[in-house]
Amino acid sequence: MKAIRRFTVRPVLPDPLRPLSDLARNLRWSWHTETRDLFQSVDPQGWRAVGGDPVRLLGTVSAARLDELARDRRFLRRLSAAADDLDDYVRGRRWYQAREAEGASLPAAVAYFSPEFGITAALPQYSGGLGILAGDHLKAASDLGVPLIGVGLLYRHGYFRQTLSRDGWQQEHYPVLDPNELPLALLREADGTPSRVVLSLPGGRLLHAHVRQAQVGRVPLLMLDSDVEENGPGEREVTDRLYGGGSEHRLLQEMLLGIGGVRAVRAYCRLTGRPAPEVFHTNEGHAGFLGLERIRELAAAGLDFDGALEAVRAGTVFTTHTPVPAGIDRFDRELVARHFDEGGELPGVPVDRILQLGTESYPGGEPNLFNMAVMGLRLAQRANGVSTLHGRVSREMFAGLWPGFDPDEVPITSVTNGVHAPTWVAPEVFRIGARRIGAGRAEDALTVGGSERWDALADISDAEIWDLRRVLRERLVLEVRQRLHASWRQRGAGAAELGWIDSVLDPDVLTIGFARRVPSYKRLTLMLRDRDRLMDLLLHPERPVQIVVAGKAHPADDGGKRLVQELVRFSDDPRVRHRLVFLPDYGMAMAQNLYPGCDVWLNNPLRPLEACGTSGMKAALNGCLNLSVLDGWWDEWFGPDFGWAIPTADGDGGSGAIDAERRDDIEATALYDLIEQQVTPRFYDRGTGGLPGRWIEMVRQTLVTLGPKVLAGRMVREYVERLYTPAAEAHRALDSTTARELAAWKARVRDAWPQVSVGHVEAVAEPATVNGTAELGSALGLRVRVTLGGLQPDDVEVQAVAGRVDSDDAIADAHTFPLKPAGNADLDGSWVYEGPLALDRTGPFGYTVRILPAHRLLATGADLGLVALPTEATGEGAGVLMR
Repeated sequence: MKAIRRFTVRPVLPDPLRPLSDLARNLRWSWHTETRDLFQSVDPQGWRAVGGDPVRLLGTVSAARLDELARDRRFLRRLSAAADDLDDYVRGRRWYQAREAEGASLPAAVAYFSPEFGITAALPQYSGGLGILAGDHLKAASDLGVPLIGVGLLYRHGYFRQTLSRDGWQQEHYPVLDPNELPLALLREADGTPSRVVLSLPGGRLLHAHVRQAQVGRVPLLMLDSDVEENGPGEREVTDRLYGGGSEHRLLQEMLLGIGGVRAVRAYCRLTGRPAPEVFHTNEGHAGFLGLERIRELAAAGLDFDGALEAVRAGTVFTTHTPVPAGIDRFDRELVARHFDEGGELPGVPVDRILQLGTESYPGGEPNLFNMAVMGLRLAQRANGVSTLHGRVSREMFAGLWPGFDPDEVPITSVTNGVHAPTWVAPEVFRIGARRIGAGRAEDALTVGGSERWDALADISDAEIWDLRRVLRERLVLEVRQRLHASWRQRGAGAAELGWIDSVLDPDVLTIGFARRVPSYKRLTLMLRDRDRLMDLLLHPERPVQIVVAGKAHPADDGGKRLVQELVRFSDDPRVRHRLVFLPDYGMAMAQNLYPGCDVWLNNPLRPLEACGTSGMKAALNGCLNLSVLDGWWDEWFGPDFGWAIPTADGDGGSGAIDAERRDDIEATALYDLIEQQVTPRFYDRGTGGLPGRWIEMVRQTLVTLGPKVLAGRMVREYVERLYTPAAEAHRALDSTTARELAAWKARVRDAWPQVSVGHVEAVAEPATVNGTAELGSALGLRVRVTLGGLQPDDVEVQAVAGRVDSDDAIADAHTFPLKPAGNADLDGSWVYEGPLALDRTGPFGYTVRILPAHRLLATGADLGLVALPTEATGEGAGVLMR
């Protein structure tokens, strides 16, 4: 019989055990080993049965066991110590508070919006790297004391669970999540009723959502849940699945995330007394509507749209995570218009201005589509990619929004991602590191610690490193066998068929890991290009290799599913199935054993389509070496002392540079060559004491060199110092009056700009020369006549732009030199600007002159996307020196 109603009955904890509830409800346990050990001791068998979830554990432990623990003085001492440590962690002064004490002008609070968050497997609200990164961002912010408020959606089905059919085809399952069984609490009003946000939809419908709160250390995570009784069936399903449904479904999810999320933050701050955010961080375009809601708030307070737009932009940070245009959400303009027109959301905000923000109004754009990333960039004064290479790719990708500027000057910087070490470092690795880095809380040693502390890891002995690597590899082998057995039973195999699984993998064989989402550009099956050669590597009599693969294809991506099936069918071959395995249902719980247990982490995307690729960072923190295409973070930090770079066939991966099949053949051959000629010999080349000394030294260099770089703590500190703090200062500078003035100034500049031009450019002081060639260190004096079209010199900056030039006279690695007005305007209204141009580098050297808008409140000279350049008839306006 099936129940007609379901609810959760919670045990009543005896008074001495009440702190267990607080420890279970704060997700800090997901990265705090001592707290997890405490819960495991409550019921070791039950702990394994609930997958290491304290909330579920407390819902299953017997009353008799609770009474026993309430009388166990040793357990109560451990409980008291854990509760005191959590209280000190949550309330104590950390890095952020120390910076404030030093006088730093930091934001009072930051709101961080993301469509997914990977905090722990017990709260499955993530699909891949974007969500795991968001979870690590919150955890590191908590460790550092950053006053962050996370904002997301609560998906009742989370992301799908993956199984395989007998023939290896991916199958999706969507388990129903009961919020009452998750580490969540309803945000409630003062009278005890659930706090609610409400959005207006076309046709007079309303979308209601409750706000559920997870506590991530010091950081609250607000998650909006539309599965509430006030909603009709369609509205209840808005938060059903992560990245599910059609266009309108996705649009409603993103409206609820952005608009509803701001309203949830306002309710949270009102009810808790927390300071209101001065900075809003949009993690990808999915949450971009948050800027529109903030414009609505300011408009309701009497500010016009343009002034409100300036105020909102000043305090907004936008992070783009994709170098693939297809990865950006784009909606039909008519669909967006219908939801924001008369009777829809955001009353008082003109729908035509909303549509302008998302219009692809640049060459090659689709004017009938509304682009969420384009809106996100237009609503943010500061933007970044997630690695140095990805920042460059993003500047090129979005250069159309800043016409007239070279991609290098597009105002998108980069903050390279990091990973939260206490979450991803195996306990065995941490214990070895803690003995060198120093005692103290894991969050301090692995998040705040500087490179000088990581240098202490160089003292770890070869034998200690090698013994550790074998322990981790052996643990992975046991887990792989368990997971493989469960997978084959799900595929329909009987127990009598599965005896071979007991010999799958070998704890003494070089182990390569590959796990990620399965879009085509990540090339899951590149390793299969030459199957005979792969078999030779796997079955080599002296230097065998074993490979563990995991990954999920998007439910709508049949191409990705075919790649999974191709890999699975190869791994099913009896000749190699003990050396190559595919594990279904890749997630955080699997990853936390997979990264430490592998010797080599493989990543072979199409360069430059991997924005960052943080899985290799997690592996590196466990002493796993990276074997990767020079893409994402590996392009930035690769070194031959601690890994290998897979050569690419076409540089930056331009689609027309080489045939795709030919490129994959070339790069697969390079991969096989590296494994065969460099990786396996180094692993199996044993020296003194039977130890592979050169391999162990690479492991040591990985920990010492990469360790402090790949930390999420480093990443969050960069966000605070380079983006959040300037955004907060810009936000404070723009009160209503100043915002109106800035908006009016921009309008005046835009109106006048068609009349702004560079006139005659001439050299008035020639540089020192030798045999007719200019000397390094000398200077060229410039005089430029410009027309400002009614603007004043205070409204603009006139610059000489100089640098090396190529054969087409294009300037690279440009430097700018300001020119100053020489007197007042002439009778014809033109102005003369003068100044020196330093010849600061050798080789072919050239210059040009340009005019940019200038205002003290602009973040960059490219802010308005306006620039005036010389025409062909402008004398020496594009001069070339020192050929």
